[in-house]
Amino acid sequence: MSLDQQRPSAASTSQQAAEQAAWLWIGRMQGRPSAAQREAFERWLYADVTHIEAYAQAQELWKRSWPAASALAVEEDARLRQYLVRMAERPAAGRRWGAVLAMAASLALVVWGGGWKPVDWLQDLGADYVSAPGEIRTLTLADGSVITLDADSAVSVDLGADERHVELRRGAAFFEVSHGEVPFVVEAAGGEARVLGTRFGVRLRHGGARVTVEQGRVGVTAAPGQPQAVLGANQQLAYSDGRAAEAWTVDAPAQLSWREGRLTFYKTPLADVLADLARYYPGRIVLLDDELAARRISGSFPSNDPHAILDSLRAVVGFRQHEVLGRLIVLR
Repeated sequence: MSLDQQRPSAASTSQQAAEQAAWLWIGRMQGRPSAAQREAFERWLYADVTHIEAYAQAQELWKRSWPAASALAVEEDARLRQYLVRMAERPAAGRRWGAVLAMAASLALVVWGGGWKPVDWLQDLGADYVSAPGEIRTLTLADGSVITLDADSAVSVDLGADERHVELRRGAAFFEVSHGEVPFVVEAAGGEARVLGTRFGVRLRHGGARVTVEQGRVGVTAAPGQPQAVLGANQQLAYSDGRAAEAWTVDAPAQLSWREGRLTFYKTPLADVLADLARYYPGRIVLLDDELAARRISGSFPSNDPHAILDSLRAVVGFRQHEVLGRLIVLR
């Protein structure tokens, strides 16, 4: 084979570039693209017929894959948990618990071993900034506002002339908003928090969001068309499915202590404690006991050592803990 035969053609290279760009635009156009983003997209799209073809193909594939990928993202943890529960309930089958864990860990490595998780991939596709498990990341925006991402979190940012818009796509974030005439809006789980300049945190949980104000005032709306609740310092509000609970008083610095490397809980269900802890562990933490999941936990723990936190919880709650290959921790 000659060198010319081995070298990709210019047409092939151009097509590959168009396909890669098409997928980038698919991600950017999810959610609420700004007018400038839409204009840039249209300029790219109509610059070449190959762009139109590549985008049409990517869009069709996206429409076909989105439902399946979304379902996988929702079901992956539940299926693994169901599998482990079934295996644990069948000791007569001659299967040792260690063998069950080994099989489950092998499955986990196949699905997540390369760092790919369906839910993360979907949420990261349109994100501008992402933090890794165990990483606290601080970002300074062009307007001077500062965002601190909790571990394993993702946001998209659009600083427009009429609105400074941030979407929290995964995890949690703390916002130190620079004062200005343009509203700063954080979209999360169908609702939003709107300010002109203040300090507050937003955390996604149970399909909804929780807003905690450290300083200033924040207007929170659970869904478009719903009344706005105004929170002051040391107040917190949770909403989901378009409905907001009554605001309550909290110790905001303690609630937001993850910024200083601590996870602080007060009468928090063990299931929620483990959900926060899982952001600092590179695999999966699975709890098999529903009664244990409801146990209330209070305490403050250093977030840089998930295993030490589990040791402390085990001493109080009394669960049994099994870890395999550094990717799967099962509690029962």
